[in-house]
Amino acid sequence: MSETSSLVLNVSQSLSGRQWVWRHSSLDQHFLDRQAQAIAQKASLFEVVGRMMALRGVSAENLPFFLSPTLKALLPNPSCLKDMDKAAARIADAIINHEKIAIFGDYDVDGGCATALFSDFFSMLGNQAISYIPDRFKEGYGPNVQALEQLIQQGATLIICVDCGTAAHSVFDQINQEKTDLIVFDHHKSEIVPNIYATVNPNRLDCTSRLGNLCAGGVSFIASIAITRNLREKNYFQTNPEPNLFKLMDLVALSTICDVMPLTGLNRAFVTQGLKILAKRERIGLAALLDVAGITQVPNAFSCGFALGPRINAGGRISEASLGLQLLTNSNPFDARLIAERLDTINKQRQNIEKDVLDQATEQAMEQYRQGNAVIMLSNPKWHSGIVGIVAGRIKEQINRPILIGTELQDGTVKGSGRSVPGLDLGAAIIAAKQADLLIQGGGHTMAAGYCYHKDKSQKLHDFLNHYLNQATHYPTVADLEIETVITPAGASVELAKQIENLAPFGNGNEEPLIVLSYVHIIRTDRIGKDGNTLRLIIQGEERQSLKALLFRADQNPITVFLEDSQNRRPVHLAGWLRNNQWNGKENTTFFIKDASFIKN
Repeated sequence: MSETSSLVLNVSQSLSGRQWVWRHSSLDQHFLDRQAQAIAQKASLFEVVGRMMALRGVSAENLPFFLSPTLKALLPNPSCLKDMDKAAARIADAIINHEKIAIFGDYDVDGGCATALFSDFFSMLGNQAISYIPDRFKEGYGPNVQALEQLIQQGATLIICVDCGTAAHSVFDQINQEKTDLIVFDHHKSEIVPNIYATVNPNRLDCTSRLGNLCAGGVSFIASIAITRNLREKNYFQTNPEPNLFKLMDLVALSTICDVMPLTGLNRAFVTQGLKILAKRERIGLAALLDVAGITQVPNAFSCGFALGPRINAGGRISEASLGLQLLTNSNPFDARLIAERLDTINKQRQNIEKDVLDQATEQAMEQYRQGNAVIMLSNPKWHSGIVGIVAGRIKEQINRPILIGTELQDGTVKGSGRSVPGLDLGAAIIAAKQADLLIQGGGHTMAAGYCYHKDKSQKLHDFLNHYLNQATHYPTVADLEIETVITPAGASVELAKQIENLAPFGNGNEEPLIVLSYVHIIRTDRIGKDGNTLRLIIQGEERQSLKALLFRADQNPITVFLEDSQNRRPVHLAGWLRNNQWNGKENTTFFIKDASFIKN
């Protein structure tokens, strides 16, 4: 991409070492211009906003579906998912016959949300299911024999595994399936499908649904529709009230965002509608967590991904795995507040642990990078297994390579998590390594994976992954910034920021438009926030129009020193995001800085 893209404002190396390139489109430029104009005219938008939409594949014809994505327009027939009808019929029978149902969920946000979704859904149907979240450190990822047998002893004749289970065939083979039926709702890739009652997973090789971008929360929500339909066909609602499935949409939105699923198509509808439910604050636990996290404005994808998600995840990463689920299903405001505060405290502890591991891992990662590895693979017996995935994500952002980081265990194995870069399917690579007998366990999806291997196979595994993902060696050290438009501070109006909001929700697959403010003068800088880690700037353009700008994680950002240098006030170009803020009934714009570049003479 870098070699063929024209540079924006001739920035070939910004202060963070990036090239600024125009965002590409597969469309002919003249056709793209016509699409942008047609969209702008039809929706009364600035043409630059129309172009942003055209770059995302929006046309004047499908504009209404993009601006107002609805479940009615985008929901598929649940039957398109392999095993869905079989699973829905079995669960419906369990509801009708008042069977004891158990839900076994993963310990991350997606697993917790999917577990809470089924728990709430079954409660609406009059069935109080047992919920179980495994302990990451004592039980590891996914179903285990002891936990499943414990659920059977509690009377469960149906066990539903969510966000896990596709790769648990060896565990399921040890369970007496004459006593209980096992159903999996998952989205992780795996080499084989377990021999159980039903496995609903859009990423199983024989599923033709083309819904592989769904997370477990999304799959579970579609399952709730299929189960409701089956119960309706069996006349269950002649004597029982129908469940209000829309009340579950906040969980679907949260899981979709936090599992970094592409926010396009059906997922875009899930998140758009789910955020509306979340904004009502009817789920007591999430309302408490919003308060503890200091989210006073209407929650969006950003606040879910960076405020709610990390706190819910914190319990499963370094402390009590079930805390997140307890919060999501709690109906007592006092108890919910206590759990939210507990998760907030644990999250702060997680951040401290993460910093120590990050410093060590970064140094080793840079050495491997300099040696020309396509994949960076690290492990250490002292690294906390609950945060290696986060650290992998942080380092990936620094060197633009797939990163695998693990914890070395006393039994001679290494368990870890990996994060990939756009265009490289890490989940497929891990499955291929498992098939090559280099892994004990392994699975995941395109951008993330989990694995376990014998330490004595480290070099062979690393060589295999280097070869499988060799394309990474052609990636730039730091990913290019794909810019969508260039404006001046005078053009950074409230109206422009509000129109850009029409493209939300932003996230993977629908990134927030990166904008460049050109020829900017820095008037003042100061540190704000409890820890002083946010840099606030007052900037002006040539027109002397002032604008506020913010830089988060200033202590870890390579451009901070240049922006704070009051002795060197040369004009700069700033790249980032323009957002509309409301405070005390007034609207104003703030520019959130991603990168900066000095202006070349």
